[in-house]
Amino acid sequence: MEIIKHTFIMSIENILSQATAQAVNELYGLEIAPQSITPQATRKEFEGNLTIVVFPFLKASHKAPDATAQEIGEYLAAHCEAVDKFNVIKGFLNITIKPSFWAQLLDDISRDENYGFRAETPESKLVMIEYSSPNTNKPLHLGHVRNNLLGFSLSQIMNANGNKVVKTNIVNDRGIHICKSMLAWQKWGNGATPESTGKKGDHLIGDFYVLFDKKHKAEIKEIAAAKGISEEEAEKQSALMQEAREMLKKWEDNDPEVRALWEKMNEWVYAGFNETYKRMGVDFDKIYYESQTYLEGKEKVEEGLEKGVFYRKEDNSVWADLTPDGLDHKLLLRSDGTSVYMTQDIGTAKLRYQDYPIDKMIYVVGNEQNYHFQVLSLLLDRLGFKWGKDLIHFSYGMVELPHGKMKSREGTVVDADDLMDKMVEDAMAMTSDRLEGMTDDEKREVARIIGMGALKYFILKVDPRKNMLFNPEESIDFNGNTGPFIQYTYARIQSLQRKAGDNLPALNVEAVTPNEKEIAIIQRVADFPVVVEEAGKTYSPALIANYTYELAKEFNQFYHDYSILKEEDENVKVFRLELSRTVASVIKRAFSLLGIEVPERM
Repeated sequence: MEIIKHTFIMSIENILSQATAQAVNELYGLEIAPQSITPQATRKEFEGNLTIVVFPFLKASHKAPDATAQEIGEYLAAHCEAVDKFNVIKGFLNITIKPSFWAQLLDDISRDENYGFRAETPESKLVMIEYSSPNTNKPLHLGHVRNNLLGFSLSQIMNANGNKVVKTNIVNDRGIHICKSMLAWQKWGNGATPESTGKKGDHLIGDFYVLFDKKHKAEIKEIAAAKGISEEEAEKQSALMQEAREMLKKWEDNDPEVRALWEKMNEWVYAGFNETYKRMGVDFDKIYYESQTYLEGKEKVEEGLEKGVFYRKEDNSVWADLTPDGLDHKLLLRSDGTSVYMTQDIGTAKLRYQDYPIDKMIYVVGNEQNYHFQVLSLLLDRLGFKWGKDLIHFSYGMVELPHGKMKSREGTVVDADDLMDKMVEDAMAMTSDRLEGMTDDEKREVARIIGMGALKYFILKVDPRKNMLFNPEESIDFNGNTGPFIQYTYARIQSLQRKAGDNLPALNVEAVTPNEKEIAIIQRVADFPVVVEEAGKTYSPALIANYTYELAKEFNQFYHDYSILKEEDENVKVFRLELSRTVASVIKRAFSLLGIEVPERM
């Protein structure tokens, strides 16, 4: 009985899992799901490619581990065409795969244009992913960079796993912080515009937010000194803050002048955001605005109040009792009827649910909001959203800097645009001598691809749940676990292919016996679909990033140890070129899941 059919590609692990399940059934009468059997890479000190642990089968076999492993090994050698030989080390069955199988597997993979990715079907789940979530009073900063890169990569990964994906953004475009920028522009802006100042709109508005904070602090110190009171007491007497609150009240009352100013300044900011998003390589299918969702949230809370899901206190505020779920009481509407962030998120959920048949909702938000999303999940479930209880908070760690935390009020943030400029400048400085024969425009384009690749890879290779320290110098190194190292590997292979030309004979898998190093690379390539699936299950772009590095490292070791273009055996030469081309294809596909481009020349 043959387990493997070369008309489709199946991972080697799956082949052995199915064959082992069949062996256990026929030998011992035990029916077991193939997916419960997980072959592991054989330890280097033992012969073999993959190892199967037989201890779970001992109750059915009624035999010692060695005897059970021996029987299963003999069955696999006789019935599974992929198996060459085996050896038994206690309860571990080490399997060696036939060299001819590896060559055939490589040929199959190289012919699959969608290798590693699952296509959408009519039955595909719709996954909505929210990321970015900026405020319109300041430009995007380093923290937003990690958020956007994680959100976009996660969207790519979920789509590669056969899901329909909708990428959404919720813009915080209302509130006291917005009014601070508006008031500062009114008082000290002198009619400044992005055109008159030559600044991006988000940077211009961010400057006025910082200016408000500077003026506010000076005012507090002046009041405190003049009246001999503490700065805390002086802050309560701040005329500036009172003006900002009055402006917010006018906004909520739809004052035409305040609304017109708000719309004009927000348009400046959106133009700036869009420019940054484009450079970052991220996009959205739908953008929601809190100015449009907070009233929807209030209506939904009132609806919950009528149904007895929430309760009202004597001061007219509305609350949710979450003590049955081990939490506390959560405020949803203040006594004056104004909403809180939770109310706005409920309103946004309502609109999204009206717009899309959501099966799964993923929020890409930092881990300081863990409690918020725990509460939101419970509230949405109580309000009848079918995905509410199972919403995913993709909780990621903060980006830490050598000089401490970022403070946007004080203008000490690491600006996203400045960071991207610096990465591309550094890439240009490091690659200018390498890019002989290119025009200046071509050099700049390669530098952009390398600089942005370095930034993205450095951030995405880290487990998203962990805090991280961003180091630009380390990220752009051409050695080690970096984006440029992997990009260089891809460009090196493209150079090989150009030198080899197009007039090569077809690969003859029967004429080639892959060596140990070539088999190791094919085995790594064959792992790609498994890694993509696992990254989707665990919501971890880091799995894709580090897999790609290991593949590139494996290939570079092979490249240094073996000749490719100068190989005298034509069949071996063609095989190695096909192996190289397939590695490059997988690198490019893997990097597309991270939103990273690869240069054809470096």
